[in-house]
Amino acid sequence: MTHFRTCPLCEATCGLAISTRGREVTGVRGDADDVFSHGFLCPKAYALKDLDADPDRLRTPLVRRGGKLDPVGWDEAFAEVERGLTAVTAAHGRQAVGAYLGNPNAHNLSGMLYVPVLLRALGTRNVFSASTVDQMPKQVSAGLMFGTILSIPVPDIDRTDYLLMLGANPLASNGSLLTAPDMKGRLRRLRERGGRLVVVDPRRSRTADEADEHVFIRPGTDAHLLFAMVHTLFEDGLTAPGRLTPHLAGVDDVRTSARDFAPERVADVCGVSAATIRRLAYELAAAPRAAVYGRIGTCTQEFGTLASWLIDVLNVLTGNLDREGGAMFTKAAAGSRTAHGPGGRGRGVQFGRWRSRVRGLPEVYGELPVVCLAEEIETPGDGQIRALVTVAGNPALSTPNGARLADALAALEFMVSVDIYLNETTRHAHVVLPAPSTLTNGHYDLALYNLAIRNVAHYSPPLFPLDDGELEEWRILLRLTAIAGGQGAQADVDALDDFVIGQLVHREVAASGSPLAGRDPETILAALASRRGPERILDLLLRSGPYGDHFGANPSGLSVALLEDHPHGVDLGALTPRVPEVLRTPSGKIELAPPSVVADVARLRTALVRANGHMVLVGRRHLRSNNSWMHNLDVLVKGRPTCTLQLHPTDALRLGLADGETARVASRVGTVDAPVELTEAIMPGVVSLPHGWGHDQPGAAMRVARTHAGVNSNLLADETAFDPLSGNAVLNGIPVTITRPAGREG
Repeated sequence: MTHFRTCPLCEATCGLAISTRGREVTGVRGDADDVFSHGFLCPKAYALKDLDADPDRLRTPLVRRGGKLDPVGWDEAFAEVERGLTAVTAAHGRQAVGAYLGNPNAHNLSGMLYVPVLLRALGTRNVFSASTVDQMPKQVSAGLMFGTILSIPVPDIDRTDYLLMLGANPLASNGSLLTAPDMKGRLRRLRERGGRLVVVDPRRSRTADEADEHVFIRPGTDAHLLFAMVHTLFEDGLTAPGRLTPHLAGVDDVRTSARDFAPERVADVCGVSAATIRRLAYELAAAPRAAVYGRIGTCTQEFGTLASWLIDVLNVLTGNLDREGGAMFTKAAAGSRTAHGPGGRGRGVQFGRWRSRVRGLPEVYGELPVVCLAEEIETPGDGQIRALVTVAGNPALSTPNGARLADALAALEFMVSVDIYLNETTRHAHVVLPAPSTLTNGHYDLALYNLAIRNVAHYSPPLFPLDDGELEEWRILLRLTAIAGGQGAQADVDALDDFVIGQLVHREVAASGSPLAGRDPETILAALASRRGPERILDLLLRSGPYGDHFGANPSGLSVALLEDHPHGVDLGALTPRVPEVLRTPSGKIELAPPSVVADVARLRTALVRANGHMVLVGRRHLRSNNSWMHNLDVLVKGRPTCTLQLHPTDALRLGLADGETARVASRVGTVDAPVELTEAIMPGVVSLPHGWGHDQPGAAMRVARTHAGVNSNLLADETAFDPLSGNAVLNGIPVTITRPAGREG
């Protein structure tokens, strides 16, 4: 039997045709009729079969007894959660509880819809997530400029003539904050139609190999390069915002801020010649349709928000924002804060509403920076985190100075984790609640379709029923919610779910800009009554969205039922210009010079005179290795080891290291030993280790991952280094020393 489904393993949202025999997956191939991916898929999709059948995937709750985790029934596990959480909150208050949310939640409908409900019930300000080791700078700059957390322009790749890409490698990542299946094919078609692709990166990545030009840049200096391009546009009279002009605020402030960043002044800092910088600015300005796009390399650095901001400043100043072939705003079918209601003016975004207890780091979008999680657990006093809830995350491996965080986790009074593995983080938990196989969940990419290069919608019903003893993830999250809210471990989950949907419906009918404004909530609830859980909420979001059936007002519009009848997805059309209706800033304009961002330019200016004598570390990603939880699947880790230290031959000669030898990499906070891989594809003075490895910790139960343990690059990341505007960790441009391990000299 063949089932059509969207792959949940990365941001590309590729359509799959999955063959099954009973409860077994027998084959996975690309869905040639998928409206978005047209049959493309990457090697990760084949791993869905192994992930579903992985014997290490947890299927039974675990409770710590006498120092070890024992399997128990669900009622006993939740009773233990109630005892543990209640003891901490009763003695120390709600701020003694923290929460950490991992990357897989963004690909999980239950996580997207029910984790916020859980967080409200916990009532803590100590919320952390993978966002501050990944994309938070882009969400901060976009929110300040355009008005919401997902007001992020994406390059209109299929129609552009010129794409300038910084710190991104979509041929390995399949796109990031950019939902676009088959990036390799799309970029090749860009070049085939006469377009030009330029990649700026400290490494000549797979994407750079496909480009017309690759420009090496010293890690952490993207903002200098981008500001020099902005300087050139102003200095040489190349700014041309076009129809955006009446919708802009702050152009003169940007012009003033750019004065000190002439190409000749930044060239030595970033390692890119002044002539090249000026040429890139001229090419961008001259292209008929162009876009600038940056990703994880531009975010996970000390000037992450400035670099993210300047990318869109360039798009605006060259008239390429919000036009075909430029950087455009998606109009998602569900989950968008800009899809209906009055356009232009809005509440905007506010940060720093509270601060972390120890270092005083500001909140951003309701989260604190994960760089301060360990100290919030370690430091005694009022508000010390004594209990932690984790959902689908592995911060001991994926956040800075993981060794310190692991020690902190071991000292917690109570920890409960929702996860599919006993990994480097969940090994410290007192209770582990296993989420079921992804193939037993309904799937809709609620977050990712807000960043798609084409407006699409695709719902996948569950492929398999739950196995005996398994519990739907949304029910797990709601039982935790009931405990956190004081209703107890035996609360009626269905009644709580009814309350959640009721609140959402009442909010929707009360919203003045909603297509459901003024409607009878009971009539809406009755129309949703045939579904429950995430599908019921999704149905509400789709039906009240910009393409929805509006509960009868637009009979041909979207609903879950309509998507069930279209297993290959529904194509809602190419992106179209949306300014000013997409904006939600208080001024109703594009805020080109947010005050907090402009104030941070002084810090960037100071770095113009910084010495560049040390070697620096950057991360990297491979196509078959998205995140740490995929390393327990043999199909994704077999073959030549990829957890190597990439080093330029000239640096190796100076250091006396040969290909295949072991090198010691040391930073202020840690040391790791890794095999050397000599390559001219990396800039001299730069070394690279991939993200997500280090599977050699006692207590973790991931047998395949342990066999391919690798080393944890984040043992080298310094938790005191972060981008102050977003709180994002600095994972690229880490100062390191490279030596031979003791006893290996000569």
